[in-house]
Amino acid sequence: MTIAMMNPAAAALPSTPRNALRERITAHYRSPEPECVPPLVEAARLAPELQGKVHALAGRLVAGLRGDRSRSSGVDALMKEFSLSSQEGVALMCLAEALLRVPDKATADRLIRDKLSDGDWRAHLGNSPSLFVNAATWGLLVTGRLVATRSEASLGSALSKLMQRGGEPLIRKGMDLAMRMLGEQFVTGRDIDEALTRGKATEKRGYRYSFDMLGEAAMTAEDAQRYLDAYIGAIEAIGKDSKGRGVVDGNGISIKLSALHPRYVWSQPDRVMAELLPRVKALCLLARSFDIGLNIDAEEADRLELSLDLLEALAMDEELAGWSGLGFVVQAYQKRAPFVLDYIIDLAERSGQRLMVRLVKGAYWDAEIKRAQIDGLEGYPVFTRKVFTDVSYLACARKLLDARARIYPQFATHNAQSMAAIMHMAGPDWQKGSYEFQCLHGMGEPLYDQVVSSREIARLVRIYAPVGSHETLLAYLVRRLLENGANTSFVNRIVDENVPIEELIADPVEEAARLNGAPHPKIPLPAELYGAARTNSAGYDLSNEGVRARLAEALAKSAGRRFEAAPMLADALPSASADAARPVLNPADHSDTVGRVLEATLADVDVALAAADAVADPWAMRAPAERAAIIARAGDLMERDGPALIALAVREAGKSWPNAVAELREAVDFCRYYAAEAAEFDNGAHRPVGPVLCISPWNFPLAIFSGQVAAALAAGNPVLAKPAEQTPLIAAAAVRLFREAGVPDAALQLLPGPGETVGAALVGDARVRGVMFTGSTEVANIINRTVAARGGDVPLIAETGGQNVMIVDSTALPEQVVADVVASSFDSAGQRCSALRVLCLQADIADHVLEMLAGATRELSIGNTADVRMDIGPVIDAEAQANLERHVADMQTKGARVTRMPLGDACAKGTFVAPTVIEIGALAELTREQFGPILHVLRFKARDIDKVVEQINASGYGLTLGVHSRIDECIERIAERAHVGNMYVNRNMIGAVVGVQPFGGEGRSGTGPKAGGPLYLHRLLRRTPGAVLNQNAALIDDPAPFQALLDWIDGGGRAILEGDDVQVLRDRADAYRVRRLSGLKLDLPGPTGEDNSLRFVPRGRVAGVASNQVARVHQLLAALASGNRIVFAANASAQALLGLLPKTLTAWVSVEDDWLGAGVDAVLFDGKDADADAWRQRLAERDAPITPLVRAEPEYDLARLVHERTLSVNTAAAGGNASLMTMGA
Repeated sequence: MTIAMMNPAAAALPSTPRNALRERITAHYRSPEPECVPPLVEAARLAPELQGKVHALAGRLVAGLRGDRSRSSGVDALMKEFSLSSQEGVALMCLAEALLRVPDKATADRLIRDKLSDGDWRAHLGNSPSLFVNAATWGLLVTGRLVATRSEASLGSALSKLMQRGGEPLIRKGMDLAMRMLGEQFVTGRDIDEALTRGKATEKRGYRYSFDMLGEAAMTAEDAQRYLDAYIGAIEAIGKDSKGRGVVDGNGISIKLSALHPRYVWSQPDRVMAELLPRVKALCLLARSFDIGLNIDAEEADRLELSLDLLEALAMDEELAGWSGLGFVVQAYQKRAPFVLDYIIDLAERSGQRLMVRLVKGAYWDAEIKRAQIDGLEGYPVFTRKVFTDVSYLACARKLLDARARIYPQFATHNAQSMAAIMHMAGPDWQKGSYEFQCLHGMGEPLYDQVVSSREIARLVRIYAPVGSHETLLAYLVRRLLENGANTSFVNRIVDENVPIEELIADPVEEAARLNGAPHPKIPLPAELYGAARTNSAGYDLSNEGVRARLAEALAKSAGRRFEAAPMLADALPSASADAARPVLNPADHSDTVGRVLEATLADVDVALAAADAVADPWAMRAPAERAAIIARAGDLMERDGPALIALAVREAGKSWPNAVAELREAVDFCRYYAAEAAEFDNGAHRPVGPVLCISPWNFPLAIFSGQVAAALAAGNPVLAKPAEQTPLIAAAAVRLFREAGVPDAALQLLPGPGETVGAALVGDARVRGVMFTGSTEVANIINRTVAARGGDVPLIAETGGQNVMIVDSTALPEQVVADVVASSFDSAGQRCSALRVLCLQADIADHVLEMLAGATRELSIGNTADVRMDIGPVIDAEAQANLERHVADMQTKGARVTRMPLGDACAKGTFVAPTVIEIGALAELTREQFGPILHVLRFKARDIDKVVEQINASGYGLTLGVHSRIDECIERIAERAHVGNMYVNRNMIGAVVGVQPFGGEGRSGTGPKAGGPLYLHRLLRRTPGAVLNQNAALIDDPAPFQALLDWIDGGGRAILEGDDVQVLRDRADAYRVRRLSGLKLDLPGPTGEDNSLRFVPRGRVAGVASNQVARVHQLLAALASGNRIVFAANASAQALLGLLPKTLTAWVSVEDDWLGAGVDAVLFDGKDADADAWRQRLAERDAPITPLVRAEPEYDLARLVHERTLSVNTAAAGGNASLMTMGA
């Protein structure tokens, strides 16, 4: 079946094939640097006779720039003084990004205190001759000292007394003023009239302007209309002021397409061409009427193809014929840049228009690197070395200069070497209209003053001039600060006298030639993100039309197939007749029968159990490395069959294209991660438990299914896999791949069927020696009770639901918040364990954020996700749909404010639920999780943020938590207090990555250990020495109570302990020191711009059940080694022990009559097997989180006495990635 047999629009593909020039652009999207850089080096190389002239001119310009420091902008000097690699530089950036938008004074004061109190501002005093920098440093010294010392009783100096009188309000005013002053360095005016007026003096010196109306990308239709109105007003003002000077000699405007439409994304070409194109055309017609230039700014790489479609439509439009003011911006850091220029030059020829092309180096470099790493793409769309971008810039400049008959080149650069090279490339006979240079307002004027004032090298220079209020400045300001502060930035290096002039003007072509295209050694390709440990799963670049075409073809093939699933036994056929198979329907379109499933009978279950029991020893005896290689091979096979699996996930589970890609990648990552972990096992020390039952959910029918299976098999256990009733087909496909990889049939058997029959029979059978379950809290408790009733220590790993909350304070950027809320709540139709259920908004910003959220939600598309244009798909079945609709109706009946997105007619074919927002008054109003696209909103006052965390903890659930704040102190406080397994900061709270954000909750949200974490496989072993953790982990010293107990054992404890007992206890203590996890923090690998870590914290309160004092002391030792408090049942022996212990331990040990009723987080048991079984049943019968009973073998497993907590921080949230930008060449 070919691509022609499906609807191209459903894959966001053009209706007709692209021409050869467009295909070349797509083909070079992510070319390897060793392939694409050498041709650019040759294209950029100057003739020998020109190289010396370029060197001399560049040297003269740099010397002139350095020789007159008074002309250096305050911002240049500021960024030199406060490097982005310093604590103060980062604090400045974060403060600048957030302060001006904070509406309430209390939060503004907390933000200032947070950013300034730890800075060493005194060290910067007097280091810069710039008045701007010294004024800023004095201010920071004053505020920093005030914030740091405000709680002290006496302040010794008059200055301190002045600060004490002023307090935070004085600082707030001062910092607000400082940030506004900083903003004026970058902004030409608060509105276009002010900008035109302020620019007059500069124009007289020979400059011209291209004005940019500042603002974030539109999130809503209302945003887009506001920006459109601003552009219209600006064009009219610029045009009237220009007075017919023309495109070249007059001022112009630059527009951002993302500001004019909230869905200017690759997946929405129909809407872009139908809705955005007319708006841009209207602006062009208006600009034409005044004969001024209009440039379309470049944005993220994944929007490039769409912007070229718009450019072609405008260039070929007859109503715009004869106008030479249509401009387009090309980013030289993109590997596609030369091919984009070929296309634009050809377009100019075809249209008969002379097009303007502004050549820039690029402003989103760090974001492009991060996005490619997160998505696991085959390469980067940008160069990893600054010198390669410089070479690309020169090669592109030559191409533009050679096409001046059809192109008006506009060279935007602050680099003296680039400027000098272009002047000599172009030749000496410059005339106005031949080409021009451009620079950013507040940054480039000191360099270009030497050009516009010179007779010899005079050229037209246009200033890119932002216009807007200080509130709209933030994102732009931080981006400029980051670019200037980058170690490789010419603007940064020019003011650093330690950098010799010769180094500044070095020819980038020669340096690039020496490197021969070698990528930056500190920026690994996405596939190599985890180093030698394992290969990252391969992603699919859905912004690439070729990739979408391949997936569309896979979907078309899938639509013509009927898939089959049935019991997959070791060496027997299913006992039921094929006629008993039931259909599996597409939840998005019930007329689409995806396939049929024959469910297992109880006879099949018995056959499978016997086979699994028989193969347990042979599979356990396989060399761990051999088992690991098989599991890793299964991951490779999934990648091989990726398009087919993606298509099946779309049809069977209603997944969107991006969700299906992520599903596949997670399955592959699980296989490779667990294979790498298990390869280090030793069969003598790591003993499997035996046959393991894997019960997987329908919401991740490939990823979680494969993760459970891969873990159990890698640990040496045979698997009985029971997939969700709704999604057996993709599970069957996965089993076939595991078997193809080398897993024996008996070691992996598939048993599809209802949980009430097939699942219950398997859970209740003594031959099942471990259970892995992902699903509801209620079902997990049923399984726990069943397993406990059987007797014996049967591991149960349960990952269940959550009442997941996101806390947003007033320092957060509303646009980021809304984007992350939409993704966290409505992506996957809200059918993720991690999905956001309750948004807690600080009252000061709640109305604004909710208005933006409502507008953003209205822009979403809901429907059959086989169409890539659909954002939200169906819920899984009619039962889920009915339960969700019942909840919405109940909340409406109770008077809650409910906002819903309307459903289109096409949704009638499937089980869809409209994205819904419900305002509530308290978290306690929600008694259970609503597993779908329903978001509850709770407002809170700034002073009550601690109470919000207490309410979250009181719910009993502890899966995921999101926080949006720029106040580190606030983030750290929440992280310390919140009882949740996964916390996400300034990002969405879904999509945990294997080994990067190990996933799993605590309390009613799960038992642990975390999937994709270092402890997981060890829970599937009967005996284990424990996980070998990162040697770079930060481990605290011995806890004081633990050491106090050891001292007591050697001293006062001898009153009740024999000599041999003391030695045994000391041996146990030595073992606990080695294996102790509590207090340990692991820094985990991951993409740039993120900080991912895993902490181990005490469970809290454990109980000790023992019949003698030595056993109780051992239990106390284990509890204190893991940082837990311990309680014993009230009896004479326990009371006697308590009386003998040192007073320093009284807060850690207690004796209670009804400790079980009061609740505990784990039970340490020393006694007979029958008694242990009885205790397990007692624990399972309670209405409480699943509580582990841990026995000494001979030590207690300390991994079961801690909670694992993952923290994922988006370190680039304030506008950019400081660590990447300061990495150097």
